[in-house]
Amino acid sequence: MPATYKDAGVDLDIYAQSMGRLPALMHRTFSPRVIRSDGSFAGLFRLDFDSPLFRRNYRDPVLVSGTDGVGTKLKVAQSMGRHGTVGIDLVAMCVNDLLCTGAEPLFFLDYVAMGRDCPDRLEEIVRGISDGCVQADSALLGGETAIMPDMYGADDYDLAGFSVGVVERNRLIDGHQIAPGDLLIGLASTGLHSNGFSLVRKIIRDAGIAFDAKVEPLGNRVLGDVLLTPTQIYVATIREIQSHYRVKQVLHGIAHITGGGLVENLSRILPPGVKPKISWEAWHRPPIFTWLQQLGSVADDEMARVFNLGIGMVLVCNEYFAHRIMELVRQSGIECWIIGQIEKG
Repeated sequence: MPATYKDAGVDLDIYAQSMGRLPALMHRTFSPRVIRSDGSFAGLFRLDFDSPLFRRNYRDPVLVSGTDGVGTKLKVAQSMGRHGTVGIDLVAMCVNDLLCTGAEPLFFLDYVAMGRDCPDRLEEIVRGISDGCVQADSALLGGETAIMPDMYGADDYDLAGFSVGVVERNRLIDGHQIAPGDLLIGLASTGLHSNGFSLVRKIIRDAGIAFDAKVEPLGNRVLGDVLLTPTQIYVATIREIQSHYRVKQVLHGIAHITGGGLVENLSRILPPGVKPKISWEAWHRPPIFTWLQQLGSVADDEMARVFNLGIGMVLVCNEYFAHRIMELVRQSGIECWIIGQIEKG
């Protein structure tokens, strides 16, 4: 009998059905800068608008790009059979990194690798990516879906994302303005975000707790619901601040708090001769962190290295502007606290 691609685990008819569901999820994210090119092998995006009303009039634009994934949080989603929020995580992990340069995210690309083609599951995943792009005001310009039956288990999949943004060179945030006396404003996370899940899953597995169990210290919520809470996207918040201060760059530095925690991610943006002094009791720590630490007997320094502990992003600014910046953050719907300051060191 002749060999076929379907015999090898890839059904092109089902693949075509999957692909047919995706354009609508992309189109809802499009801005006037997207040049429609359905069926093309590459997405098209104009750097500026045609309309005089919305024209950016860039003088010295710098393109900024970043890529990331969701990590083993996907194992929780796969175990729960819930795939609608990990796409938001994917977008968040990429665009939040771009924000640290002062860039405006423009467009997003995704890569989905699956062990077998499942149109319903793929649509659920990409709908989450589309939702994240709407939150980030980014166009979902394209992507790739790869069916690889020998690389992944039948119900396994992996995600990667790629974000491109732009910033005027004279508005680029690179940390060189950070100086002793600057304050650290911590922006609240929604929980674990997308880091530390290998440790999270080990703690829960060793304790013999199921993802569908209700946990009293977590407000009697289903554990999987808490773990799958999407990563906060901070695009609207940073845009609110940048729009308010159109001339002066009041943000001396921005750190996205991912793997490595507060200390490591803040250290990445600091110039020589300064160090952060963090007040670790200055903010509300979501219950998931305390519960995991107690359940797994995790040391304080390990918790601080692995998790965000309730702070998803840190803004570094002069004390003079801190109060107004915090007002703008809260107006955008995100809680924030002064969590420390910059010192010589």
